[in-house]
Amino acid sequence: MTDIKTTLKALGLDASTLQKGELEIVTPVDGSVIARVPATPVGEVGNVVARAQTAFEAWRTVPAPRRGELIRLFGEELRRHKDDLGRLVTFEAGKIFEEGKGEVQEMIDICDFAVGLSRQLYGLTIASERPGHRMMETWHPIGPVAVISAFNFPVAVWSWNTALAIVCGDPVIWKPSEKTPLTAFACAKLFEQAVKKLGDVPANLVQVVVGKADVGEALVDDPRVPLVSATGSCRMGRAVAPRVAARLGRSLLELGGNNGMIVAPSADLDLVVPGTVFSAVGTAGQRCTSLRRAFIHEDVYDQLVPRLKKAYGSVRIGSPLEAGTLVGPLIDGRAFESMQAALDQARADGGKVTGGERALQDRFPNAWYVSPALVEMPSQTEIVRTETFAPILYLMKYRELDDAVARHNDVPQGLSSCIFTTDLREAEAFMSAAGSDTGIVNVNIGPSGAEIGGAFGGEKETGGGRESGSDSWKAYMRRATNTINYSRELPLAQGIKFDLGD
Repeated sequence: MTDIKTTLKALGLDASTLQKGELEIVTPVDGSVIARVPATPVGEVGNVVARAQTAFEAWRTVPAPRRGELIRLFGEELRRHKDDLGRLVTFEAGKIFEEGKGEVQEMIDICDFAVGLSRQLYGLTIASERPGHRMMETWHPIGPVAVISAFNFPVAVWSWNTALAIVCGDPVIWKPSEKTPLTAFACAKLFEQAVKKLGDVPANLVQVVVGKADVGEALVDDPRVPLVSATGSCRMGRAVAPRVAARLGRSLLELGGNNGMIVAPSADLDLVVPGTVFSAVGTAGQRCTSLRRAFIHEDVYDQLVPRLKKAYGSVRIGSPLEAGTLVGPLIDGRAFESMQAALDQARADGGKVTGGERALQDRFPNAWYVSPALVEMPSQTEIVRTETFAPILYLMKYRELDDAVARHNDVPQGLSSCIFTTDLREAEAFMSAAGSDTGIVNVNIGPSGAEIGGAFGGEKETGGGRESGSDSWKAYMRRATNTINYSRELPLAQGIKFDLGD
């Protein structure tokens, strides 16, 4: 098994230099300290922003296809180091190696997307009501972008923002979770390699700041940062959004998700079972798109639940670095305590819990492995409406689709959802304006996981932000509406007459 020092060395990082700081980096794999890194002094954040502003003034004038070439080269670095970076994700975040590699593949995919985008930053030509006039819109770089990322996707979310921001002409200041800074250092090092290969690139296009909330607050409050993209809990978003709004900046928020699934009477249960298990237990239930609530039609409930219990019983829990493991550890002890508190409340509300116990304690006494939990609930209580970042799936019966949709929507979060059905009318109803109120709506696949070609994000307390594909690039640019008068007259809009006389 490759150790952490070998992995860091393969990514251009010296393990010995990562043992001299005050922030302890603990791997969820076994609970050991794998690094000690220095925190960025709060007073230094302003200097980081100033360097980003200087880089912006040069980078914004570089043609977009040239900016795209830098991202192409970065994508090539990621391809070369996919296994190494994926393994570091596993060491630092605890997700299984297959998911770690999958996260790096997402980075590669968004780089490919952004390279194409660099030749497609289109504006519109607009019909003018004034004769001899032409209107058009143009898009320009907005300025330094702050990216605040969470532990559970330590590199992919940053790349979704960064690939688009760099192509759009914006430098990036990255504050990773204080639990996962090593992957940020590794990504910055790979980006430096791409910069060297392209040449003639301004310094400080990507900078990393490390620390706790005070470092993030300094970044959020700086008026020279026009856009803050923050991924994390709803609580974090409620803290970030008002601070950015107070200085009239923009925020792009990707927050919590309490994602639901409806299993209709016509559903293909052979699809439902694997779709449910991956969505609910992948990344140990620590995805923002993890499946947390299932509304199962009463006609199929008694068929499906035993199959789910059997599937859960066969899921292999173990070290995420070992082949064959499907469920790795929770990030830390606080996550375990939160999970147990939720299960205790579910029991108090009349729920029947299967699983949820601590696992592998003899082998990993300082780590937090658990068996995924299925909870049969009599109704959607307050604990069901609350997102718990752990592998808990609440199971509830329904009779009428309208009722299932109403209960599905009756949560504060609005990220992802799905329905399993072979009834076209039910599928279309679920995707309609009167159906699911989430930003991602799927049919016959689970809510977890997304492709970079579609804009990623959700509604309500999920924050309303959109990252990755579609037209999400517009968040990283400012729009100007231009009017050109090529006539010899000066007509005014709306037919206004303003005669100065002779």
